[in-house]
Amino acid sequence: MNDNLFGPSGAPGTTAKEVASPTAEGNGLAHPVGILGTGLYVPRTVVTNEELTRTLETTDEWISTRTGIRERRFLEEGCATSDMAIKAARRALDRARVDPSDVDAVVTTTFTPDQPLPSMGMIIKEAIGAHRAMPLDLTQAACSGGIYALLTGAHLLQNTAFKHVLVIGADAGSRGTDPRERTTRVFLGDAAGAALLGRTPVGFGLLSWDTGGELSFEVEITAGGSRLPTSPETVEARSHFLKMNGKAVWNIATDKLPDSIRKTARRAGVELDDVQHVLLHQANLNIINETARELSLPSHRVPTTVQRLGNTAAASVFTVLHETLEQRARHGDLMIAAAIGAGFLWGSACFRHFDPAGEV
Repeated sequence: MNDNLFGPSGAPGTTAKEVASPTAEGNGLAHPVGILGTGLYVPRTVVTNEELTRTLETTDEWISTRTGIRERRFLEEGCATSDMAIKAARRALDRARVDPSDVDAVVTTTFTPDQPLPSMGMIIKEAIGAHRAMPLDLTQAACSGGIYALLTGAHLLQNTAFKHVLVIGADAGSRGTDPRERTTRVFLGDAAGAALLGRTPVGFGLLSWDTGGELSFEVEITAGGSRLPTSPETVEARSHFLKMNGKAVWNIATDKLPDSIRKTARRAGVELDDVQHVLLHQANLNIINETARELSLPSHRVPTTVQRLGNTAAASVFTVLHETLEQRARHGDLMIAAAIGAGFLWGSACFRHFDPAGEV
């Protein structure tokens, strides 16, 4: 970021566009934090619906009707989740023009880490050269992990010793779903997204947020933990793969996502009509459309990637965030990102986009 854009004490310089501060109800941040750059990586291997019908008892029509997904990407053999995350992280740093050595923390969220130990955040930070960064791993927030990681990064930056926090959402859903089971296999795809967080002028960046949770085992991986350790029996029973009750997911997502978005807009002191970009977790197209309908949002304000990438879990919100910032967002635009994942955990966050090149 160009330091000349700031006046004394971090206030906007004379060229900064005046923007009203958020309401006190929603923003307890002493230091404004925004997104300085994003990066996205998707594997080269495209898996179409037609290809899945060769091994699963399903049809292209069934998948398209129930999910809206036409294709997804699967990680190549011999690669791991961290390989995608490293590429996305490097791209975010390049776009922000920040050297890895200047990153103070790396927050990584995934439900498909390379292995239980060591830390995947540690693997990533060493690979990109962020040697002094503190690694933090969020491993059980699943599809809501992107929101929780962004909020964690923003709060770390309330420590004035921190200047840059790299947030990464990455998942290889193809490794966590049963190749024999159509309910989950057709939904999940592989990707990684990253966002570099840092200081913005007052009135920009993170304005407000909302989080919530309701304990549920409707989406779960039953084996591999302390309750049901790995054994020949759990492997035989295929208990290490993701299991999901699609009806339960639909019910909670279409209830909690609109409610969370409304709360976040209210706490930011803005009307939903004033929010240019609503970035939803790309669970499936029907949930996205139902959420948009409930909020009376036109489709052009709710970008999607799910048709060509599938549900990429922790990377999901980053896919639409990256494409929106690269292709659509303008200086001063309002964005609300929202997601829900296993747990159930949900959350949303409102940002006002700061683009130094777009200042008036």
